[in-house]
Amino acid sequence: MSTNISTVTLSVQEAREGFKKLDEKLSHYGNILGLVNWDARTKAPKKGRGLFAKARGTLAEEVFALSTSEQMGQFLARLREKDAQTELAQEERAAVRERAKSYERSKKVPPELNKEYVLLSSNANQAWEQAREENNFEAYRPYLEKMVDLQRKFAELYGYGDHPYDALLADYEPGFTVEILDELFQSLRDKTVSLLQRIQAAPNQPDTSIFDKKYDAKAQENFSKYLLPHLGFDTDAGRLDETVHPFALAVNTGDIRLTTRYLEDNVRSSIFGTIHETGHGLYEQNVNPTYEGSCLRRGTSFGIHESQSRFLENVIGRSEPFWSYFFPALQATFPEQLRGVDRSEFARAVNAVSPSLIRVEADELTYNLHIMIRYEIEKGLIEGSIEVKDLPQVWNEKMQEYLGVVPETDTEGVLQDVHWSHGGFGYFPSYSLGNLYAAQIYYTVRKEIPNLDDLLRAGDVKTVVAWLTENIHQWGKLYEPTELVERVTGEPLNASYLVQYLEEKYTRIYDL
Repeated sequence: MSTNISTVTLSVQEAREGFKKLDEKLSHYGNILGLVNWDARTKAPKKGRGLFAKARGTLAEEVFALSTSEQMGQFLARLREKDAQTELAQEERAAVRERAKSYERSKKVPPELNKEYVLLSSNANQAWEQAREENNFEAYRPYLEKMVDLQRKFAELYGYGDHPYDALLADYEPGFTVEILDELFQSLRDKTVSLLQRIQAAPNQPDTSIFDKKYDAKAQENFSKYLLPHLGFDTDAGRLDETVHPFALAVNTGDIRLTTRYLEDNVRSSIFGTIHETGHGLYEQNVNPTYEGSCLRRGTSFGIHESQSRFLENVIGRSEPFWSYFFPALQATFPEQLRGVDRSEFARAVNAVSPSLIRVEADELTYNLHIMIRYEIEKGLIEGSIEVKDLPQVWNEKMQEYLGVVPETDTEGVLQDVHWSHGGFGYFPSYSLGNLYAAQIYYTVRKEIPNLDDLLRAGDVKTVVAWLTENIHQWGKLYEPTELVERVTGEPLNASYLVQYLEEKYTRIYDL
């Protein structure tokens, strides 16, 4: 079809057929880019990553051009007209909605600026890995300064109401703003600190000395791979690899890549990192297979996606019923380290609360404080009140303020997260929103699966995964996050559920 054809000459059928082909083409390119990203972060030789970044940038440039093409604009314009909307199926309307959101934002970005961003994100990720390894923030600083400058430009191009950070939040959790998050996080922070103080004063502290021992990395890998099918993950439709910073990536519904890391002095990192990423993987594996080749195949938002990983990791994976079944297998894997340890003791130990330096290894209660630190820093970077050169000092000051601990190195401080290297500004709040969603979903699950604890004690995780699939996973992006939450729980997002969940859980564990 010629790109200069007016939308007036397009029939609804022509537009829907043309749109479907273009949507599928973009989805296929996205699959390839995803695979390239996975390879760069897991298997690719270091010397080749920078060279291949240009090739990746070329493909990403083509994807950007297609997604913002005149042809895409014509199809969207025709299919968003009232008469066309009445003819489209629900799935078609949702796909048009999602592509239109991306189209309208991307059209505001000059192609050359997008190309610069894609190339920078590849090079910055490599620079971050090396800087983290060498504890050398200054080597990473020039890349991060360029990235922050680009994010500020993007915010101006997208447009915003009260705060430039709002423009970036929209990419991850539509409908949330600085004003909403400030109020939400302040309330959550106050209640978290209050509960933390009561826990620290409690005499009945869990014994965590079992984690002070060395745990063989290969044995950790074996246990992680043992867990996957028990959690409902289809190992014929995915794989687990090792990386510096754990992540999950969907190439397609039949190829889900999970990653974790094995630290011999911290066995909890791989156990709960694996369970966490499996939560993401289950979401992607269980999307309606008819959505393959469409923008609907992904999870509906980063916050909802995070709710699935946090639900599996914390609500299920840290529960006493879960370990009632799985602890014997862990004990058999590490007989020396866990000799004489009681299952209930272990379940209490994995829920111990202690402010720590590393976000991905933080306990369930203080985790949100880590997110608030990053949120405050990101806001400052985007509005210009914080500069990149000052980040190590700012980071340490906020760690002291929020958690009462201070990193001795930048590797365990400002360099610990990968997100800024690939431009993920606005992403971090999704983690805490995921906790809020997960708690609200949990109380709904409790009503609909009243024997959940009995099932978990029998090693049955698949029943709750099937519930999640029926109510959340299968829908992909068909419903927007606010609509999905109401469909699942019967009400909008309500922060009181997370407060209630944390109070009940830690009152039980610490005999408060």
